[in-house]
Amino acid sequence: MADVIKRISYFSMDVADKPGEGARILQLLSNAGINLLAFTGFPRGRRAQIDLIPENAALFRKAVARTKLKVRPKKTGFLVQGIDRRGAVAGITRKLAEANINLTAMDAISAGKGRYGAILWVKPRDVNKAAKALKAV
Repeated sequence: MADVIKRISYFSMDVADKPGEGARILQLLSNAGINLLAFTGFPRGRRAQIDLIPENAALFRKAVARTKLKVRPKKTGFLVQGIDRRGAVAGITRKLAEANINLTAMDAISAGKGRYGAILWVKPRDVNKAAKALKAV
């Protein structure tokens, strides 16, 4: 079975860099009926940035409006799901390198039971070129 690589919408926001802030945001979204495909967070200066990749961007936007969360405008990234194997991520990064596309960031993880997943970002000007190189759906 080949990897499935999907073009996804994601939203970023800055939050206080303190214990429980991510949990608060995730609970608000869960209570609003939002399912996330991925979530990542990291320090950014004295605050923290979180990236939220919703299953349904339209529902996410409505929930954000109701909860009054402040997110940046939608951006595009990629979600990878596949059978875990040696060199899986190396193959993805090689395809991008061969297309002369620089990765902005990438997170990958073994999902257990022989599966893996990854999220990756490229510059907005490279999204279409990356989609073609990765044969993204």
